[in-house]
Amino acid sequence: MVPIFKTFALFALTALAEIIGCYLPWLWLKKGATPWLLIPAAFSLATFAWLLTLHPAAAGRVYAAYGGVYIAVALVWLWLVDGIRPTLWDGVGAAVSLAGMAIIMFAPRTA
Repeated sequence: MVPIFKTFALFALTALAEIIGCYLPWLWLKKGATPWLLIPAAFSLATFAWLLTLHPAAAGRVYAAYGGVYIAVALVWLWLVDGIRPTLWDGVGAAVSLAGMAIIMFAPRTA
């Protein structure tokens, strides 16, 4: 159970780094925030890329599975940061994407 939790937690942290790295430039471009936000945004995106390298699975498999967790974390962001409560269908979509992540990451492998 620990590898499953560790994998999910690492993916969630990776998603948060990516979302922050994209949200800060969005604040600058859409909301007139200071361009100085681009500095922590760049750091956050570099952290995102580094975190993806910490998984022992093949890169393509990690990238594919990561997308499922990204969807779920983005919906939490929608609720907590944007103040928009996800719909039932958002939740269903996130559950399907998380199931896909679990299948990709934890299915038995022969090679």
